[in-house]
Amino acid sequence: MRQIPVNKNATENAVRLLDYLCETAGKAVITGQHTQTNQMEEITYIKERTGKTPKLRGFELLAYSPNINYDDASYECLKEIYDNRGTLDTAFEWAKTSDGILTFSYHWYSPRGGRDKSFYATNTDFNADRVLIEGTPEREAFFHDMDEIAGLLKPFCDNDIPVLWRPFHESDGDWFWWGARGPKTAMELYKLMFEHFTEKYHLDNLLWVWNSRLAEGYPGDEYVDVISVDIYPEEYRPTDYAAEYEELIRNTTDKKVAALAEVGYLPDVDILKKSHIPWAYYMTWSKEFIIGQKYNSTDNLKKMYESDYSICG
Repeated sequence: MRQIPVNKNATENAVRLLDYLCETAGKAVITGQHTQTNQMEEITYIKERTGKTPKLRGFELLAYSPNINYDDASYECLKEIYDNRGTLDTAFEWAKTSDGILTFSYHWYSPRGGRDKSFYATNTDFNADRVLIEGTPEREAFFHDMDEIAGLLKPFCDNDIPVLWRPFHESDGDWFWWGARGPKTAMELYKLMFEHFTEKYHLDNLLWVWNSRLAEGYPGDEYVDVISVDIYPEEYRPTDYAAEYEELIRNTTDKKVAALAEVGYLPDVDILKKSHIPWAYYMTWSKEFIIGQKYNSTDNLKKMYESDYSICG
């Protein structure tokens, strides 16, 4: 299956990356790891135990949120922000000096109001529905923040560094402010960003990753390059996440390449090799989800990175 990027002006490298994902899916799996801090201790951990590094590296943009309430933030919140600073510079340098794949996550602190980690709906009274109404303060703040982030993403576009861009993630849940008003509102926010980033800022290096398994929130094939899902089982079981794949394509589309955008537990590469469930890539979440033995054992980590079905860095 070959796809054409939904942005008709996509850069050459963005087109190549989408081609690569489509060619890989069902034949191999691209290894991926989220790095929440600028120190990227997760990569060091994987390298020390397997001798290899992931092909795909996820970077977090939370510290770049324009509206962080430093005066009403916990120690944990502030530490997360300070540890995350500089990640875009690190991502840029890594992309320029490797043949790795970039993906960005954005725990966006609410554009207005909020306290502590205000990407969580419980920490803000920001009403995403009002972003969809012309002339509201919420809409103005939303576009202000988008303008700021677009400026930070521009160097990647200027250098034709493709990015798997996954905004408004986990919008099938209500724990983030963008999902708190329901999947249809999150879908409309996503479409607003797509149009703003492609038409005003011409961020043609972005591939657009949708991250929800709910049918009522799917933006449509004209807005999505990659469909994806985040999966955090309560306990470990060897799996290729086949049931989750079937649910995802049933509720969204079977015309787009699919990814495990976040997982708590690694997929079982031996099962994947037999089933060929077409996940193009997976990305294990950061910190304790990969470091230590709480979620992923060293044996399972080695099995993944030593398999001839896995694509490593």
